Amino acid sequence: MTVPCILVIEDDPDIRELIQASLAGEGYRIHQAVSGEKGLAAARSLRPDLVLLDLMLPGMDGCTVCRLLREDEVTRDLPVVMVTARGEEADIVAGLELGADDYVTKPFSPRVLAARVRAVLRRGGRRGVEPPAGPVRHGSLVVDPARRDVTVAGRPVALSATEFAILLFLARRPGWVFTRRQILDGVHGEGHPVLDRSLDVQIAALRRKLGDAGALVETVRGVGYRFRES
Repeated sequence: MTVPCILVIEDDPDIRELIQASLAGEGYRIHQAVSGEKGLAAARSLRPDLVLLDLMLPGMDGCTVCRLLREDEVTRDLPVVMVTARGEEADIVAGLELGADDYVTKPFSPRVLAARVRAVLRRGGRRGVEPPAGPVRHGSLVVDPARRDVTVAGRPVALSATEFAILLFLARRPGWVFTRRQILDGVHGEGHPVLDRSLDVQIAALRRKLGDAGALVETVRGVGYRFRES
């Protein structure tokens, strides 16, 4: 069994040491980068299973790094967890809009960090632990969990791990209406401390990327969302 590789992009040596100790103890291989520029180069060469990305970096900041990771064909599918001292909702939403899959605020518990890493790897990593079901098809939209591919009229659509998980969760249950909390629990696991607002951001990004097929994800006013029945 291949050991998952985590790339840590963090300039604070104390935080790097804490992450190293926490995640190495969980059995992960850890690579470190001390700046955004070095982190980008490492992500392209290593193709890690997950990137832990600090927002406040010297030179190129974490938001820029995340945007460039998502724009690069080599790294656009890498799961990204932002680690930030900025706990305000606006900062978190900004990171999610750039394509981050999750976030951890400083100071953090090593156990919480490890749990977040496991959750993101489980739902979006290249070595998922659950055997996927067959493709889900709705008109021109095809969602293939085995290949983690999404196509619309044969055109590939690049989604973040969380966007993919949200789409798959809804597409497998057409016509069912879910509250925001039910969707978050279904994607992240119950009790995962994620802002409801973050789901709205990710749904908006998902619709935009799907183009015309984005209309399949419907808003149910005052309740949440549903996937339109064919």
